[in-house]
Amino acid sequence: MKISDVNRGVHKNKKRMRVGRGPGSGKGRTAGRGNKGQGQLAGWSAPAIFEGGRMPIIRQIPKRGFHNRHGLLVAEVNVDDLDACFPAGAEVNPETLRKAGLAKGIWHELKVLGDGTLSKALKVSAHRYSAQARAKIEAAGGSVVTLPGAAPVEKGKKKPARHRPSGRLGGRGGGGVG
Repeated sequence: MKISDVNRGVHKNKKRMRVGRGPGSGKGRTAGRGNKGQGQLAGWSAPAIFEGGRMPIIRQIPKRGFHNRHGLLVAEVNVDDLDACFPAGAEVNPETLRKAGLAKGIWHELKVLGDGTLSKALKVSAHRYSAQARAKIEAAGGSVVTLPGAAPVEKGKKKPARHRPSGRLGGRGGGGVG
C-alpha cells in the first residue's frame, strides 16, 4: 500500500444529484417524483400519520378513558432513600435530591413517601408528603417544610355547587319559564 492510496475514493464534498436534467441523466422527466398525484408538486410533504389518503389507523382505533396530557408530573422519593443518601442534619430539597440522583428527569412537584425507616434528623423540603413520611421524619427529630406548588386536594371535600339559573334554556336566552 502506498500513501497515495489512503484517501483514494474518499470524496469529502460530494455533489448532490441534479434531477430533471433530461433523459440521459437517469433522473430526468419526472425527477424521481413519479407520474401523477400530490407528491409531484414542490413543497409537498406528508404528515407522519399519512397513509395514502385513506383513514389513518390512529383515527380508526377507538379511544377510551381520560388522558390528562397537561397534568402535573410528580417525582416520588422514599424515606429509606433519604436515610441512605444524606448525613444527619442535612437539608433535603429538590436541588439536593437532583444532585444525589434520587429525583431524575422532568417533574413539577416532589412527594416524599413513607416506605422504609429514617434514623437521622433531616430538614426535608418538598411539595407533598404522605402521612407516614411526615410522621417518620418528625419522629426522627427532623423538620418538614412544605414548598408552594399546586394546592393539595383534601379528601372528602366537594366542589362548591355552581349557580344555575332556572328556566328551560339555562339562562342562555329569553323564553324560559320560571
